Amino acid sequence: MAQNIGSNFFTVKDLKLGYHFLISHTPYLFIIPAISVLGCYNLSTITTLEDLNNHIILMLKSWPIIIIIFTALYLIRGHPRNVYLVDFACYKPDEADMMSKQQLLDIMSLTFDDEAVDLQKKVLEKSGYSDKTYVPEGIRRLPEKLMTFEESRKETEKVMFGAIDDLLAKTKVKAHEIGIVIVNIGLYNPTPSLSSMIVNHYKLRSNVLTYNISGMGCSAGLISIDLANRILQTQVISAYAMVVSTESIHCGYYLGKDKSKLVTNCLFRMGAAAILLSNCFSDSRRSKYKLMHVVRTHKGADERAFRSIYQEQDEDGNIGVSLSKSVMAVAGETLKSNITALGPLVLPMSEQLLYFGYLIARKIFKLKNMKPYIPDFKLAFEHFFIHAGGRAVLDEMEKNLQLTEWHMEPSRMTLFRFGNTSSSSLWYELAYSEAKGRIKKGDRAWQIGFGSGFKCHSVVWQALKTINPAMEKNPWTDEIHDFPVNIPLVMPLSV
Repeated sequence: MAQNIGSNFFTVKDLKLGYHFLISHTPYLFIIPAISVLGCYNLSTITTLEDLNNHIILMLKSWPIIIIIFTALYLIRGHPRNVYLVDFACYKPDEADMMSKQQLLDIMSLTFDDEAVDLQKKVLEKSGYSDKTYVPEGIRRLPEKLMTFEESRKETEKVMFGAIDDLLAKTKVKAHEIGIVIVNIGLYNPTPSLSSMIVNHYKLRSNVLTYNISGMGCSAGLISIDLANRILQTQVISAYAMVVSTESIHCGYYLGKDKSKLVTNCLFRMGAAAILLSNCFSDSRRSKYKLMHVVRTHKGADERAFRSIYQEQDEDGNIGVSLSKSVMAVAGETLKSNITALGPLVLPMSEQLLYFGYLIARKIFKLKNMKPYIPDFKLAFEHFFIHAGGRAVLDEMEKNLQLTEWHMEPSRMTLFRFGNTSSSSLWYELAYSEAKGRIKKGDRAWQIGFGSGFKCHSVVWQALKTINPAMEKNPWTDEIHDFPVNIPLVMPLSV
């Protein structure tokens, strides 16, 4: 009885919610009723047609005051700010860090048994990588030099600081002007954190907000953009946010015998990107892009998706990342959920109606044999930047989204020239299109990232200016005229 009675009364949580609502809407709760009472009083004084005409004339004359009042209310309540991408920089390693697939295979032959070498050889042959990708010194000197924690720190500092130095030089922003720093990396997680390493190296101010994202895979770069966007939108004052995306290849190198973990040794390469974001309207004039949409999808509740990319120890105690055979199927399902949420935000109404008609036919009229309707995202975007996770990933994306070779070119050339640089790969792809002179004012660009968990994230940008490649300096600048190239399905290697 007591329980039933208690359920009819407000809980403490309800009272808190009511209090929050009252405080949040105070301007409306007081001013709007006051305006209503005043209006009713004025109407009650109208007795003749002349009074009505005078009242209408008075209202028309006072409209600027009304606009000022409601504008002030809007500003008091607060509103999401626009977030601008001022510029970005991608790190290009030194030529000394360059390593061909054959050289990498030679190192593997000194480190692993014949069976493991043969497996990794097959992966390298079908990888779609050139012989100009980059590998950190700690791996290049195996097995003469043991892999250490300090080698991972050395690699990470090199790529992070290299990208940040380029970014600060391009934007002319001083380090002390940066109010927010967000760093994402998958496997390497030292103490102090990477974000603290940046604060220390660049002597950032003491009230800088720092965040360190780890263990979230190749899609963490877009997670960092989302986090920066949320923070910048709620900042009372204008601020710069710097996002740094990278991965430690040295830390993730596997020295055991588990076949499912050996594959990752062939996939990842050195790289990093630094991105400067601003919520200041005055920065819109010099910024390259405006952030339009962020859509995040997480399938971690499903056990198969959760374990599709999984870091663990093998029977000998070696730590590595396993790739399950279901990872491509999981990626497809996660992508489907992500673009289902993104579609209504970006697709023209004609495409949305066609897709809605398809759903009605399938769900209501039970036309199960009806061919699935895939919306034409080429009507929503001029540019597609898909995480260069591997050749198979790009092939599936090209097929499922019905993209052309031109649309896929930035992703394929990035995979070929720089390999899978994890979360930073999307920025090398955007840099490719800038170096090609493809980015025009008003163009819409779609970045798609996949990561362990399993996650798929989309970020949509709109170009605020036409990018002049002659004025740009990025990793592609000196060699952009060599691309695109034809990439054979198999590039044989000899041990």
